[in-house]
Amino acid sequence: MGSTGSESATKPHAVCIPSPAQSHIGATLKLAKLLHHKGFHISFVNTEFNHRRLVRARGPEFLNGMLSDFQFLTIPDGLPPSDEDAIQDLPMLMDSMRNYMVGPFSDLISSLGSNPSVPPVTCIVSDGFMTFATSPAASKYGIPLIHLFTIPGCALTAVKHLRALGENGLAPLTDESQLTNGYGNTPIDWIPGMKNMRLRDMIQYFRISGSDDTLFNFTADIGHKTDDATMTIVHTFEALEPDVLHALSSMIPRVYAVGPLHLMIDRIAREKVFASKHIECNLLEEHNECLWQKQQSVKKGHLP
Repeated sequence: MGSTGSESATKPHAVCIPSPAQSHIGATLKLAKLLHHKGFHISFVNTEFNHRRLVRARGPEFLNGMLSDFQFLTIPDGLPPSDEDAIQDLPMLMDSMRNYMVGPFSDLISSLGSNPSVPPVTCIVSDGFMTFATSPAASKYGIPLIHLFTIPGCALTAVKHLRALGENGLAPLTDESQLTNGYGNTPIDWIPGMKNMRLRDMIQYFRISGSDDTLFNFTADIGHKTDDATMTIVHTFEALEPDVLHALSSMIPRVYAVGPLHLMIDRIAREKVFASKHIECNLLEEHNECLWQKQQSVKKGHLP
């Protein structure tokens, strides 16, 4: 149960917003559940499109079992209405994340601030790729912004240097032949914390042709928005990426490695009461049985 009265007024309140993609939603939800376990009131924000997919996948009754201090909220994404149970057009979605969602998200923060039934918003936990929408609202209302990058530290480091790759004429590619002629083996030896790297080892956006490509420019610009956050959480752990994390600490203020999130949740759930354990955000219907096996015909010699 959630807190009430004066206890509710002092309860920390985190507004958590993932990028509108399944893997980002799942990781952000895991962090939100850990924060809830530590006493936070949680407002978890999905796009209206993904919320409809969530309700379709899990059934509308799943919302009836929500905790009073763990709520799902929505904002529009500005894209044409659709009931498809599928991934949205990525360039269009990125354009919306950059240019449209800032207004609806700011309105949501304003409405939470005037709602006496929930605690004042303490912080915004924003997927790092949602910062175009969340940073202006955090600045406007004086709320600390926490970036969560659900990618590993090496990928975030690559994002930080994607623009430099472009300035050095290495990315994006301008000719498809560069994918097969050995160009991808070009050494990249100037990125701190990342040794023995080649161009083809960098994140996929360097492969996209066209210097004005939406995906390349969106991702490269994210690398220059990391300073907007009060602190940054990277979904990794120190023993896995010590050199990368050390290098990132000199590029981004207050970097923290937190993970693996699913193992942290599993450990807590085994040892203590974990109130939000049942809350999930899968956008596709789950099937516990083996679908592949059910589709196979019984053949002689196979075990029953």
